[in-house]
Amino acid sequence: MGEVDFERADRGFPNYQAVSFRQPRLIRALTRGQRRSLSIRSCAPMLVALALAGCSHMPINGPEYRDIDRGATSSIANPRGSIVYDYVLLDVNPVVLGVLDTISSDSFYRTFGARRRGIPIVKVGIGDVVQTSIFESSSGGLFVPGEATSRGGNYVTLPAQSVSSSGMISIPYAGAVQASGRTAAEIQRDIEVKLAKRAIEPQVIVNVLEQNSDSATIIGDTGSSKIKITGAGDRILDMISKAGGAGAGGGKFAGYELLVTLQRRGRIATVPFTTLINDPQENLYVAAGDVVYVKRQPKSFVAFGALASIGGEGTVENGQTAAVSTQFPFGQEHLNLNEALGRAGGLADGRANPGQVFIFRPERRETLDRMGVNLKPFAPDQRIIPTVYRANFRDPSSFFFAQRFMMHDKDVIYASNSDATEVLKVLGYVNAWMSTASNAFVQGRTIGDIAGGAHVLTNASTVVVSP
Repeated sequence: MGEVDFERADRGFPNYQAVSFRQPRLIRALTRGQRRSLSIRSCAPMLVALALAGCSHMPINGPEYRDIDRGATSSIANPRGSIVYDYVLLDVNPVVLGVLDTISSDSFYRTFGARRRGIPIVKVGIGDVVQTSIFESSSGGLFVPGEATSRGGNYVTLPAQSVSSSGMISIPYAGAVQASGRTAAEIQRDIEVKLAKRAIEPQVIVNVLEQNSDSATIIGDTGSSKIKITGAGDRILDMISKAGGAGAGGGKFAGYELLVTLQRRGRIATVPFTTLINDPQENLYVAAGDVVYVKRQPKSFVAFGALASIGGEGTVENGQTAAVSTQFPFGQEHLNLNEALGRAGGLADGRANPGQVFIFRPERRETLDRMGVNLKPFAPDQRIIPTVYRANFRDPSSFFFAQRFMMHDKDVIYASNSDATEVLKVLGYVNAWMSTASNAFVQGRTIGDIAGGAHVLTNASTVVVSP
């Protein structure tokens, strides 16, 4: 191996290291140009092979979309650029907010209360256990013999009996009496009429010992129970309290996290638990056969796009994230758009377009109709229509609008990137390709020089070749 002129290397290139390589006899026999051509031709296939192999050996978290497309045995694909769902786009403005302010959730009062406003009447039903007492005005009658002078009163109490599947009870000398579907007072009068010609001025008292038919069922996250209906008039909150309380009994759940569903005679309505407290007319009397379901359902929304992710799950880079995709809980009864954006960290200063902030929500057809939206492109029987609201935060007054724009459960917020951000992305890709091409040229030249027997002086960032 030839000697390396270290003095020349140190004098001309003080920060570099000198490296020499022993040349094989075959290479030494060739001219410098032949050796360089040979080295490039021999290295080129290797570089191409490495480039092709890199696509399949680079780290990745799953198959590419092309592999999934090619691997499908059968598929139904939408044309590129097609819109899967038709939707409505609305800019947030005073007209939109005015309609949204008047929208309310389901109502127990509107669904059930107009027909049943008072205390429900408790009636005897099949399976109830009743006890009947019959009084006569004097002894010597049908039920009180004449010699029974030591009795405390002229009456007799019949054994307790259950209302049969046909809805009847049996009374001596009166026969079968209809009990199901009647109040205790109605049963009493019927028995008195049937005994009037045989007993002495009969008076009847019917007591319901076991009420098995007129009851309401309370189920859900706050407790489960089947509770008897009384004539005193129990309301929905009373029943929930008896069943264990809406979390209030043990402080388990916040009231704004609970939904109460009432099922009555084939009709169903659901309201927030707080509505029953804030609006007394929604707290209806419970009727026989009612089913009350209390469910804990914390409200949340999802945020995507150019948001700063403070408190989110994204990776923070220079005070913001490249992509935010997080579900955020409301954490309170009502949440407006300003508060929702605050929970998501606000708009990312370096990327977001404040004029293009979108809220995705399925909206009722009648709501959009009141806003004046042209709904002819949608099917007449389509009651729920995909809707996108757009807020322009370049307008200072939009912050006041956003205070009135209330978030709904499962809303989606998307903050769009600015046009400048997209341009920077393209320039970044171009710069990456140019840097890669430049590095490949330098490395290829270095390999050729090495094969040609030149001394290579290197540091971390520069390659210098000495003849």
